[in-house]
Amino acid sequence: MNFEKHQSLHTIIMLKDLIRKWWQSELCFADASGTVMDWQKGEIIPPPNDFCRLSLFSKEGYRRCNQSIRVLHEKFKSSKKLRSALFHDCHLGFTIAGAPIYIDNEYEGFVFVEGFARQQLNERDAELLKVKIQEINTGTTDLDRAVERIPHMPPAEVDQLTDLLEFAATEIADYESELGKKDQTIQTLSSELAELYNPGSIVGSCKAMREVLSLAEKVTHADSTVLIEGESGTGKELVARSIHFNGPRRERPFVVQSCAAFDEQLLDSALFGHVKGAFAGALRDKKGLLELADGGTVFLEQVGELTPPLQAKLLRTLQEGVVVPLGDSQPREVNVRVIATSDTSLEERVQLNRFREDLYYRINVIRLVMPPLRERKDDLPVLFDHFMRKLRRDGQMARLLSGEAMQLLTEYPWPGNLRELQSEIERLLVLGAGAETIPAELVSSRIRGACEHVLPTVSSVKAEGKLNDAVEQLEREMIQQGLERTRNNKSRLARELGISRSNLLLKIAKYGFGGTDDAEAEEASA
Repeated sequence: MNFEKHQSLHTIIMLKDLIRKWWQSELCFADASGTVMDWQKGEIIPPPNDFCRLSLFSKEGYRRCNQSIRVLHEKFKSSKKLRSALFHDCHLGFTIAGAPIYIDNEYEGFVFVEGFARQQLNERDAELLKVKIQEINTGTTDLDRAVERIPHMPPAEVDQLTDLLEFAATEIADYESELGKKDQTIQTLSSELAELYNPGSIVGSCKAMREVLSLAEKVTHADSTVLIEGESGTGKELVARSIHFNGPRRERPFVVQSCAAFDEQLLDSALFGHVKGAFAGALRDKKGLLELADGGTVFLEQVGELTPPLQAKLLRTLQEGVVVPLGDSQPREVNVRVIATSDTSLEERVQLNRFREDLYYRINVIRLVMPPLRERKDDLPVLFDHFMRKLRRDGQMARLLSGEAMQLLTEYPWPGNLRELQSEIERLLVLGAGAETIPAELVSSRIRGACEHVLPTVSSVKAEGKLNDAVEQLEREMIQQGLERTRNNKSRLARELGISRSNLLLKIAKYGFGGTDDAEAEEASA
């Protein structure tokens, strides 16, 4: 148990001050083996009792004092039912009062005050005490005066002292208990977050996403800096959280900072901290995120927006593991993993002299490129279903998208990527709450306007003549519109129409749309 942190508790600080003020004594701590913590470190505060001081500062006396403390320790250790304060008279006849500390029903040590008398010494006892101390330490102290200065504690004050000692033990036990609950909560939350941000739970089965998730899983247990590039809304932070919460730093902080959110001075303070007086309004020292996240991960959004001075400071942090607060000159050690993102190519910024080349190479150890939704057409149906289930609220009947709505949403390029898609699905669930299947009419006008060509129309098909001719005319129009919509991507159009690619190539050749090369013609006729 870490007794150092207990001494910094507000309640313990107050109790120590109170005991010093009333009885000029020191509140001490002994661990589960009976070792006095301060004494072990050589930090012996001279007590007001001169006899105790003479004993503690001699080799034999120090040994006997420790032995006296261990007698009280053995009394506490002998019975778990013993939870109240006890007394023991030391080798010089002075009283040691202590209270045991139990954490989760396990004995962990005790707090104590020593070196006082519970009754006045008579002349015979005083002479015997002088003889005992001279056997241990033959110092030049005036022993007659020392006898007069022996702290004396009447019964009423003894009761007050034991109450305070028991209160101190209870405060420490409660603190440790709450700390244990907090640690358990952190572990539980870490496990839940690891499950929530597990790479396998990220929706995406297209080749580009499989490559990103595979690489992200490989770097999870490394400490390497990661650069994630991709358009806004493509899921960069989701992947960053997956790396953090499934790695060895998952129980430490994950902090996020946008590098485009503040001006240079405020961003400098946010990242690296500042000292009092560093700028107008800096009334006290403040730690930056890089220091607060010690042991964890710092997620820097839009890192390309950092100014040159801040780029230099970040480079030093990555190279040397230190931060220098604004207005200070003394570096402070930090241990953080940096995951940075950029909506644009950092390599292009380097070529334009807008980003330091050395910092680029320090950041670009592992590079992940998030594909935009327009390149993830195969993932769209799964994403629709994912957000329909995730965003659906009680009372909303809507569970499915109609075929026409699905086609519109599939063809839309989604410039806002996942954020825009999530917003649209949430809107459709609200507007279509009373229907089980959401019709195309409820799709946003901007999406319908951008995809007017998607839904095939039969208005141009003649309602007279032979059926085969009408079917052939409709087929011709659907293929022509499909080629325009997919920009002549025949594999994709074949999937949309539900026919094989070779069959589509034969129909394209039949209707004379062009664009079929010799290799395709051979494939179609094979």
